[in-house]
This record gives sequence, C-alpha cells and structure tokens, in this order.
Amino acid sequence: MSAKSNSSKRYTPEFKRDAVKLVHSSARTVTEVARDLGVSGESLRAWVKQAKVDQGEGSADALTTAEKEELRRLRRENREQQQTIEILKKGLAFFAKETTK
Repeated sequence: MSAKSNSSKRYTPEFKRDAVKLVHSSARTVTEVARDLGVSGESLRAWVKQAKVDQGEGSADALTTAEKEELRRLRRENREQQQTIEILKKGLAFFAKETTK
C-alpha cells in the first residue's frame, strides 16, 4: 500500500499550452485528453478556460495570466511594505520613548 502525497503536481506552462492545443486539435473530449495525459479533467478544463481568457475570448471580468501574475506580485509587494511600515512604527515608538526619559 503506497501513501499518496497531499501536495499538488505543478505543470510547466509549456505542458499546459500543449495540452490545450491537443484539446483543440483533437476530436476527443477534455476528459479523454486529460485521462491520456494523466491530469485531472478539472485542471485541463481550467487551462482551456484560461487560454481563452488570455486570447481575449473570456468574460470581461476574467483576468489574463499576465494580469494574475502582476496582481500576485503587487499583493506580495504590498504585504512587504506593510511589514516594513509596522517595523518602522515600532522603532519610532521605541526611540520616542527613550528620548522622553
């Protein structure tokens, strides 16, 4: 009996792109292609949907891959800046307390 890993597999952008092309170029269903590639059908459906958004064919409120990456980067940057601000506030409070003694 083998223990199954709880971590999800990561697929390269090239693999995803090729999988989406295979769905579009074959007469098979997404489920069949996913089974042949060894990926979940839901993952492949999401990749196909994201490819449509990236090509400008998705809904108006859907984010492209580039927009998602930028949003992720900006959120990380914002989090780091908030942490820096908190550290500076604590330092300022410490030194203000020390100078009033």
